[in-house]
This record gives sequence, structure tokens and C-alpha cells, in this order.
Amino acid sequence: MKTLIPILTMLALIAPPQMFADDFPTLPLGSKAPDFNLPGIDGRNWSLKDFSDAKILIVVFTCNHCPTAQYYEGRIKQIAADYKSKGAALVAIMPNDPKSVRLDELGWSDLGDSFAEMKIRAAERQFNFPYLYDGETEATARAYGPVATPHVFVFDADRKLRYVGAVDNSERIQHVTKNYLREALDSLLAGKEPPVTQTRAVGCSIKWAGKEEQVKAYMEKLAEEPVALGKATADTLKSLRKNSSGKFRLVNFWATWCAPCMAEFGEFVAVNRMYRHRDFELVTVSVNQPDEEKNVLEFLKKQEASCRNLIFGSNDRDSLMDAFDAKWQGAVPYTVVIDPEGNVIYREVGSADMLAIKRALQRGMNERKPW
Repeated sequence: MKTLIPILTMLALIAPPQMFADDFPTLPLGSKAPDFNLPGIDGRNWSLKDFSDAKILIVVFTCNHCPTAQYYEGRIKQIAADYKSKGAALVAIMPNDPKSVRLDELGWSDLGDSFAEMKIRAAERQFNFPYLYDGETEATARAYGPVATPHVFVFDADRKLRYVGAVDNSERIQHVTKNYLREALDSLLAGKEPPVTQTRAVGCSIKWAGKEEQVKAYMEKLAEEPVALGKATADTLKSLRKNSSGKFRLVNFWATWCAPCMAEFGEFVAVNRMYRHRDFELVTVSVNQPDEEKNVLEFLKKQEASCRNLIFGSNDRDSLMDAFDAKWQGAVPYTVVIDPEGNVIYREVGSADMLAIKRALQRGMNERKPW
């Protein structure tokens, strides 16, 4: 026992705060709603007093990157619309520290959790409720204690907590059999106690500040991955275009003498790190001459491009380009996304639209996941 106590003490000292869920306990039923003053994507700050006229206040902690949260976006919008005329107000709060989210944790999203990206998501999905940013200090999230995204808190007219938990009992809408949030709202509006007052919130864990060192260590580990460069023959490029890999394939043609190519190359590396644990692969193809292989490889290593990298294997660029795409006129950068059936779902000559690429990939990959 004498040995165990110092070990436990040491673990307590070195363990990051997010390891201990009890540090930020979920607000108990009956508690008053903690006040907040948070910036919204609409350019103004919001606090509790802004909802003082509402009979019921619904506070939803959600985010951009979590796939479970994305499943619920449409349902949350519908609830906000359905209950607005009945006197209920809904506000969404993004609780995550964006600096504590690894790239691979973004693998089910086209956007991260920064304030700027929240604005993009809200505009694209046409959110009909205030969407507030708490990623700077997470003070509001710590006061409410959400454990996952999404996590719902429902307060009555006196701003006492009457329901806390999930929207319903399945992120897949066809499997929903219990509408916890709607039942709680209907009951409270009728002056009754909700039939269920607390449920588990299933989703992505809250990304509390303090994980920056873990993110840094993860990036350092990625930087150690080997970088290689192979030769692209006409047959290689034909196979690349056909795509029998069973994965979504992002192909970027570039060159070291192309400034736009080099400027955007790091973004392709980031996209690869986001999605490579899914049915996805990045292949870069340098159109440099074969005798420039050394310079190409040097650039790839600086970019930490541990994906599949190729360089044109001969000086006959025309035949090599024809092998991949006979309609390609030769300008670089040239970027293509090919689905597992060999269909091109994105094509761009010139600097790529990374958000459009991510959305094409997400849409394609998500269509193949269970619903």
C-alpha cells in the first residue's frame, strides 16, 4: 500500500484534466440555468436574458465535427421550428476547444470546430437557432457539464432544469422509438412533469482544453512516418484512373515549379490525415521530369507526405497524361476525386477548393455508411 499511494499521487499530477469526468459534473435536475455571455455566428453576443420571454429554454451542446451531432442537425432544426410558436426557444452552444481536436477526429466531417467554421456550417445547413462559440474558455460548458455532443438541457419558465440528456434514443432516425426531448417539451408546456427527466447523451466526448500536448505528440508521430516516391508509367496512371482500390481516391497532379501547387500541397496532406482511417487514399503525382526526382522527394519529405507519391516515369508527358485523362490539357495543379466505382465526383484545374473536396468525400463516404 505504501508503494501504491505515491503511484496514484503521481498519476493524479501528470494526468490531463480531461481524464476525470467528475471535474465538470453534469448540472443536476432542478438547478438554475447558469448564465453565459457568448459570441454567436450572427455577429452578436448572447446571454440568458436574451431568452427571458421564452416559456421553455432548450440549450443544446453540439459541434461541427462529431458525426452524431451531424445526424441530429435536421431534427434539432425541426424542434426549434415546431416549438417556437409554443413559446420555447432553442440555443446551441459549441463547447469544444478546437486546439484539442486531432486531425483524425475530423474524419467524419468537412469542418472543424473553430468559430469561422461554425459560421460556414450554420450557413450551409441554414440553422434556425443561435449557434454560440464556447471554445475560447469553455466556461459555459464547464458550468453545464455536457458529456457528449449533442447533449440537451431543458429549463422551465423559472429556468430550472427539468430534462437533461439525448434528443431521442437513436442517431439513426429510422430506429427512433422514444422522442425524449419532444415528450419533455410537450409535458412542460402542458404543466406536467416530463415522463423521462434524464437520459444518457451518446456522442463524441467534449474536447476539453488541455489536450494540446496530445495533439502535438500526435503530429510529431505523423512527422516520423516514412515518405517515398515511386515512378508513374502509363499503366500506373491508367490503373490510378480506373480505381479498383475499393476506396475514394484523391489524386493531385503537381510540380515543384508550380507555385500554386506548392502553396496548397500541405492542405492535401491534412485531408489525408483526416480521412485515411476511412475508405480513402491520397495519391500525389509530380509532373516533374524524371531527373528531378531528388528535388521532388525533398519537397515531399518537408511536407511530411506519407501518402502514396508518384513522379512521371518518362519524359513523354503526353502519353502519360493521356493514360490518366485524354481531355486534360496539361495545366497544374490538377485535382480529381474518384469514387470506388471509378466515377469522377470532383475535378479541378487550378487551385483546388478544399472545402468542396471534403464535402464531395464526406457525401460519398457517408452514402455508404449505415443509416
